[in-house]
Amino acid sequence: QLLLVESGGGLVQPGGSLTLSCAPSGFTLEDYAISWFRQAPGKEREGVSCISTSGGRIRYTSGVKGRFTVSRDNAKNTVYLQMSSLKPEDTGVYYCAADRQPYTNTYCSVSSNDMDYWGKGTLVTVSS
Repeated sequence: QLLLVESGGGLVQPGGSLTLSCAPSGFTLEDYAISWFRQAPGKEREGVSCISTSGGRIRYTSGVKGRFTVSRDNAKNTVYLQMSSLKPEDTGVYYCAADRQPYTNTYCSVSSNDMDYWGKGTLVTVSS
């Protein structure tokens, strides 16, 4: 079974930082653009960020620009989401997802419908 595994979530105070990791189980990431989504309590899931296969294209939702940084290390088969200056409204379950894109390194999507594989999520709670 092909899936992704997120890690690194936890409880952090406002203004703090966390780094999430996303690693695949059963496949390699090099042909996949990777996206991060989050779902806050009582709200719909939203796209947060994405990174193309080689990192040549990166996107952020406006609410996290300047605070979140997405990166990938294909040699380690891992994608990261560094989150800083965290706010209570960043609280939610964070998911990574993979979109197979073997023919381009300049495309990524933050639309749930474009994803091929998902992780089960990791909870991030920003609270004092």
